[in-house]
Amino acid sequence: MTADVLTARTAGHPSRPGGDARPVLVVRDLHVTYRGTDGDVPAVRGVDLDVHAGEVVALVGESGSGKSSTAHAVVGLLPANGAVTGGALTLGDDPRTALDLATLPERAWSRVRGARLGLVPQDPGVALNPVQRVGDQVAEVLRIHHRTTRRAAHARAVEILDAVGIDVPVARARQYPHQLSGGMRQRVLIGIALACEPELLVADEPTSALDVTVQRRVLDLLADLTARTGTAVLLITHDLAVAADRADRVVVMKDGRVVEHGATAQVLRDPRHPYTRELLAAAPGLAARGAGGAPTARGAVPPAARPAARTAPRATPRVDVAASGAPALVEVDGLTRTFRLGPRRSGEVLRAVDGVTFAVPRGSAFALVGESGSGKSTTARLVLGLDRPDAGAVRFDGVTVAAARGVALRDLRRRTQLVHQDPSTALDPRFTVARAVDEPLRAHRVGTPAERRERVADLLAQVHLSPDLARRRPAELSGGQRQRVAIARALALDPELLVLDEPTSALDVSVQARVLDLLADLRERRGLTYLFVSHDLAVVRRVAEHVGVMRAGRLVETGRTADVLDDPRDPYTAELVGAIPGTHAREDQP
Repeated sequence: MTADVLTARTAGHPSRPGGDARPVLVVRDLHVTYRGTDGDVPAVRGVDLDVHAGEVVALVGESGSGKSSTAHAVVGLLPANGAVTGGALTLGDDPRTALDLATLPERAWSRVRGARLGLVPQDPGVALNPVQRVGDQVAEVLRIHHRTTRRAAHARAVEILDAVGIDVPVARARQYPHQLSGGMRQRVLIGIALACEPELLVADEPTSALDVTVQRRVLDLLADLTARTGTAVLLITHDLAVAADRADRVVVMKDGRVVEHGATAQVLRDPRHPYTRELLAAAPGLAARGAGGAPTARGAVPPAARPAARTAPRATPRVDVAASGAPALVEVDGLTRTFRLGPRRSGEVLRAVDGVTFAVPRGSAFALVGESGSGKSTTARLVLGLDRPDAGAVRFDGVTVAAARGVALRDLRRRTQLVHQDPSTALDPRFTVARAVDEPLRAHRVGTPAERRERVADLLAQVHLSPDLARRRPAELSGGQRQRVAIARALALDPELLVLDEPTSALDVSVQARVLDLLADLRERRGLTYLFVSHDLAVVRRVAEHVGVMRAGRLVETGRTADVLDDPRDPYTAELVGAIPGTHAREDQP
């Protein structure tokens, strides 16, 4: 499908409030309540908002703020124990065809979703049918809403895949979701949501699981397609930096209520509510704003001021250990790791890590950054001795990691620890918090039961968790609390090196900020050394003194974090810097 397939059908409608046209979505005094074992729990309390044709309105807040419940009420997808208990939800800018979604019968929703109301959910891995080909899933929505004949549906689906930027769409249409990357799967969902050119698109955290460069490309695509069709967009996000880049207006929610709303530039320049100021301060891509309101991103150079990228890497890929005043705790020298693809006789291999060299001074923080598939997580596993290199070596405090056996290997396991990306999967759901933190102490036969209980209490205190949480299980904790438990467990054996693999990417920005502050505090108090793996350069600026940028298994640029972020020499590094959310915060409004 070419660009004219998604044609502007709302010419004449204002892109922002202020014209004679009615808004596409009107929410008035919305209340949403969930039934719980201890009674009813109000999740949304009297929310008002409007979205006009061609306008992007961002609904911003942390988990539990009520933003997703508001979105689910709009699309009629509240869980069985949730209900709209008050207010009105009106869809449509024509009084003759407008619908009150709050009172819409269930049988009528099948004619509304997909046709007049599109949804881009957060997780494409869950939203797409794993046993149905991609093209068939796009064609299905067209057939359900009678937008084409069964015979023509497949050809139209291929056109839609082409329009959303899927390469080789004819071949991709025959593939299953697991054969596509995360960014491609999200593009498929956008194609499905916009296939029938709906009046309103609800995008619920559509890019939170994606790398920042993929996120930028997906959001660019979404903006381009919705601008062509005049579709109104309600963007749900926990990241005010994303809203700053993408939204015409921002609505900030806390505890089920709207605490602030207004034009994006106005809210960024002069936030009135303390909670909005907290979200702004927590967004790694947004820094304090100057008197003129011009945004500056932590770690990002404004596009006009950014120097031309140079193809040559920096003179030396090795971090200057001597300049830090500390010896290297970790030395990585010519590290290479390949994986076989397909049958052995095919000879196809993937070089996941290709000649990587860097050093981490004792007591410092070194960050490896890059997109998914760049090799940074494989490098981290090699550093920890969880995998063996094909060539090169990792030395920890002078000892070659791959050669460690017996007592030496056990000592290495004690002195190096890993903090995973997702604490929900890293913690055993059957274990209480106390048992989870105590597990490495028991495994290494450290102390008596009484001494271990005292040690667990001390560790929980160090990560600022109440001792009352020790009896709870992971499912009873928030995401930030679970990650603190994972950090406490990693600290149990007094390690010297923490390898942190995307430790905050699954967290709200304000929770993320608190975890990053905790990591900085622990490092200062305990003299820890960090190897920090991330795709987000704004977070890296807050954590690490040195950074190495990886692409396709190679280290393309290394150096002090400020030098690399403020003066990127490699085009790929410049692309990562430019993709930091908040870098291009909107300033085109009064």
